[in-house]
Amino acid sequence: MTDPRFNDPLTRRQLLRRAAVGGTVLSLPALLAACGGGSAASGTTAAATAGGKPQLKDVLNFSNWTYYIDTKKPTTFQQFQEQTGVKVNYYEDVNSNDQYFAKVQGPLSQGKGIGRDIFVATDNSRFPGLYVSQEWVQELDKDLMPNFANLVDAQSSPPFDPDRKFSMPWLSGMDGIAWNEDLTGPVTTVSQLFEDPKLHGKVTVWTEMGDTLGLVLLDNGDDPSKVTDESFNSALERVKTAVDSGQIIKFTGNDYVAPLAKGDYAACFAWSGDVAQLVVDNPKLHWGVPEKGGIIWTDNMLIPLGGDVPTASTYMNFAYDPKISAKIAVETTYISAVKGVKDEAVKIDPDAAKNPLIFPDDNILAQLHQNDPAMLNNDDYVTKWQEVQGQ
Repeated sequence: MTDPRFNDPLTRRQLLRRAAVGGTVLSLPALLAACGGGSAASGTTAAATAGGKPQLKDVLNFSNWTYYIDTKKPTTFQQFQEQTGVKVNYYEDVNSNDQYFAKVQGPLSQGKGIGRDIFVATDNSRFPGLYVSQEWVQELDKDLMPNFANLVDAQSSPPFDPDRKFSMPWLSGMDGIAWNEDLTGPVTTVSQLFEDPKLHGKVTVWTEMGDTLGLVLLDNGDDPSKVTDESFNSALERVKTAVDSGQIIKFTGNDYVAPLAKGDYAACFAWSGDVAQLVVDNPKLHWGVPEKGGIIWTDNMLIPLGGDVPTASTYMNFAYDPKISAKIAVETTYISAVKGVKDEAVKIDPDAAKNPLIFPDDNILAQLHQNDPAMLNNDDYVTKWQEVQGQ
């Protein structure tokens, strides 16, 4: 179901200066809490420890997805450096959860660092739980994080990290369908995406199993939160059929955005905030939650082995200042998990409160679903999914 507000450029940040580089999920109550504003605890960015202020590195190295940070000056990274003296080296090198895992698995499994102090992993995949269970990530220093109290209550205890010892939400978003009106009319269902001959050879889906199969399960009339072998295999077969027929030409990570904007793809599975940002330069692009529903998710910040815990924890505390989180949310059009962010967002942009991508209303929330953790962590399912992709 599309909504014209998704394509309103007034609440979008100016398009990024660059092109795209080549557990469980957020619950509906969490989205409701994230959208509701509320009070926020105060705290200092560089909190004092028993022995005085922490020793911070000169540089914080942060890996994240593309289209996922504010760029309007002064940026939040510039503000962080002004407050703490720490420069942020920001790497947009997360194209998909599985690709990033493949890149860091070797050194982390040997107890080595990866040259990063923070990276992110999505709870709509098995990877946050893997990083925690394999002890490849370090505990946060909550003594340096008084703004931890600003985390919305419904996000405080995800199954992969029940006490939030190792992770903090970055932003949340929604899975849906995007299309380029120069090449097609509205694409509002997965069935249309997979079967419309006018879209043949111009369709992509994600490499992410949870994102792609979650939408297909919904289109099949199945519940993605309670996946059976039968419903999984049925969804998988639909993807395989669309691949074998040539309807689907590629499995992508975040690298779908530039080809979509250029018109190389007519329609594809797409993340909510990405397309909202692309619309600024290309109003022919559209995004919507499919008629049978979408999937919600949260990306989580983690400190890998070798990362500097005080510096990373200090940054996370900074990011949980409602003013800082509001700036990031408004400019990326993704959902914050920080209390008080709505009040701060409307100070930045009076229309922000009406933006359903930042603050989904009840109508949008009713269309969103969560994936079954058992599906995400089922090794047999993962193998079958990789085989469909030709891996």
